[in-house]
Amino acid sequence: MVGVMNSLRNLDAYPKINEDFYRRTLSGGLITLVSSIVMLILFFSELHLYMHPVTETQLRVDTSRGEKLRINFDVTFPELQCSIISLDSMDISGERHLDVRHDIIKRRLDSHGNVIEAKQDGIGHTKIEKPLQKHGGRLEHNETYCGSCFGAEATDDACCNTCEEVREAYRKKGWALSDPESIDQCKREGFVQKVKDEEGEGCNVHGFLEVNKVAGNFHFVPGQSFHQSGFQFHDMILFHQGNYNISHKVNRLAFGDFFPGVVNPLDGVQWNQVKQNGVYQYFIKVVPTIYTDVHENTIQSNQFSVTEHFQNAEAGRLQSPPGVFFYYDLSPIKVIFEEQHVEFLHFLTNVCAIVGGIFTVSGIVDSFIYHGQRAIKKKRELGKFN
Repeated sequence: MVGVMNSLRNLDAYPKINEDFYRRTLSGGLITLVSSIVMLILFFSELHLYMHPVTETQLRVDTSRGEKLRINFDVTFPELQCSIISLDSMDISGERHLDVRHDIIKRRLDSHGNVIEAKQDGIGHTKIEKPLQKHGGRLEHNETYCGSCFGAEATDDACCNTCEEVREAYRKKGWALSDPESIDQCKREGFVQKVKDEEGEGCNVHGFLEVNKVAGNFHFVPGQSFHQSGFQFHDMILFHQGNYNISHKVNRLAFGDFFPGVVNPLDGVQWNQVKQNGVYQYFIKVVPTIYTDVHENTIQSNQFSVTEHFQNAEAGRLQSPPGVFFYYDLSPIKVIFEEQHVEFLHFLTNVCAIVGGIFTVSGIVDSFIYHGQRAIKKKRELGKFN
């Protein structure tokens, strides 16, 4: 047993020195103080990293198929009234949505930007009393109203009971509604007068679109869109014959849900028109993104980058109606953010490295200073320093 104890004693890598041989110095005390402070700072920094999750980033090829893309937007037009703004979307697969109204809220703004009225687009038609029936007579008591579509009926029994329904029927036929005053529904609802009454107002449009996850565009234009002979036209004859001021502010634009750390570069961007009619275009590259937090909750979203361009109407070069266009394309690369906690063994290893590293370095510095002072002192005693 004694032999085993002696063998273990011989393996001691930390031989002890008698306290009588210790010598404490001022430089050693200063080095100990500084190294202790540095050690504490690094320890608490490592502890903070251990207590809070870190985000790991990965890049992968996006192999998803058949998904939908949600576009959240909030755009203000200080010089265009709500009654003339329409929203269209289309993509390279050929899917078109003209004059989108569902999930869209329009708010009328006065010249100072204050809200006058807010309502969902397409809701709130004026009540019509004794309107013109499809057969030519006026609506009588206890009679069911069925208004004429003025030649744009899709079927023989189709009815257009509001001005909007007549405009929609004309749009589907690819016709332009050139004289709304001749349409009984529009005349009784005061459609043209309503447009005139809103002159000088602005409009805030916010809501969201659900589109196919392919390249496409959505745009805000004055007038109503219709499709004819493979081309898209905009019925603007009802409103102005002059210029349209498409000055705007993008309060918010996001492709998908919010996640921590996301930056939407168009939020708060404002553009003021100083030239004549034109098209303001945003070219957007959408990057699919997956964010997973420490509780393994996953958010499917997107980031994007953007460039801008204004095309004016000089020399008849303008191919599109005046408006604000957002062209988006999908990146083939997906970004994956994953929150992770630092493992305890990793934390312990880093702490040991901090303590051992600072202790070793401070010992080397102390030894260098101590032996340097002794060498200088000895040379002074020998008279080698004058």
